[in-house]
Amino acid sequence: MQIREFGVERWMYLYENDCQLNLAETCVESLTVGELLKIAGKEDAFLGEILPMKLTYGAIDGTERLRDAVASLYENQGAENVLITHGAISANALVYETLIEPGDHVISVLPTYQQHYSIPESYGAKVDVLRLREENAFLPDLDELKRMITPATRVIVINNPNNPTGSLMERAFLEQIAQLARSCGAHVLCDEVYRGADQHGDGFTASMADLYEKGISTGSMSKTWSLAGLRVGWIVAPAEVIGRVQIHRDYNTISVGMLNDLLASIALDNRGAILKRNHCILRTNLALLDEWIAGEARLSYVKPRSGTTAWVRIDTQMTSREFCVALLEKTGVMFTPGSAMDSEGYVRIGYANNRDVLRAGLARVSDFMRHIAR
Repeated sequence: MQIREFGVERWMYLYENDCQLNLAETCVESLTVGELLKIAGKEDAFLGEILPMKLTYGAIDGTERLRDAVASLYENQGAENVLITHGAISANALVYETLIEPGDHVISVLPTYQQHYSIPESYGAKVDVLRLREENAFLPDLDELKRMITPATRVIVINNPNNPTGSLMERAFLEQIAQLARSCGAHVLCDEVYRGADQHGDGFTASMADLYEKGISTGSMSKTWSLAGLRVGWIVAPAEVIGRVQIHRDYNTISVGMLNDLLASIALDNRGAILKRNHCILRTNLALLDEWIAGEARLSYVKPRSGTTAWVRIDTQMTSREFCVALLEKTGVMFTPGSAMDSEGYVRIGYANNRDVLRAGLARVSDFMRHIAR
């Protein structure tokens, strides 16, 4: 099987461990194990909980405790609708491995995480890209989507909240996408790894799995929950789909690890405290970024409504990669070039990390912008 190089992951691999100020990070500032246990009030009790654990493979599909906790993040789901995976990256890959055959038709938004078009393409599907445009606030054009649908359309792929733009499709919009999918019987895969990170309210918009009988939602502990190191994700889908995915999962996963499962369960049991912390980081940091963008004449964006990243247009003759490499070399600040996400003319800025890092990084970028040619 031939597959394209994963642009954004190669970029991160090349530079994230050597930069001074990482503004390419996409997780809300990560928690330490100690911080998580303090939030949960388990600093003294945790060792007593894990020392008797016999380190078997554990619960193959994820413990009932964790699957119940994940299901409770949705409106109409039970543990039977949840399958635990190695992060959302495995969740997405398993869905494509299960659903896609050569010759199938897939529609994917762009920009988005490259998995969503490169994997089905590698399986021999015909992939059509539904480009998200600035003039539409980076929301899908539903008339365009309707024209793209054919009788062979098997999966319509969306990403909500969107990576990298921070755009947000609300319930009524998602219901329209579900209605279009019904016209051809397609599944809708919604990558919801940033769900819970909205700028307003409780942070959660509606989930596709709750709105459509063939809706599939994927998520993880990485972005909103600040626990990427656990490598815990999930698929939420109709039980029939979960059963089909389990067949494929048995060949490549077994289980996610007992300690990972336990720590993820502890986190979701204490979701209120984690969300309070993380919404404060997200909302305060975006206000800081918004003020900075307003003062930079050569930068512009559609202000994110959710997520952890901003998709910023740059006014320069350099390509986005040239710009980001020069920025790294001269300032130590790391952005992600739009070209790594198959979209030129933009850079992705992660704004949900440490506030002091964000401030220092943006100040260096301002100085850099003053010294480069248009």
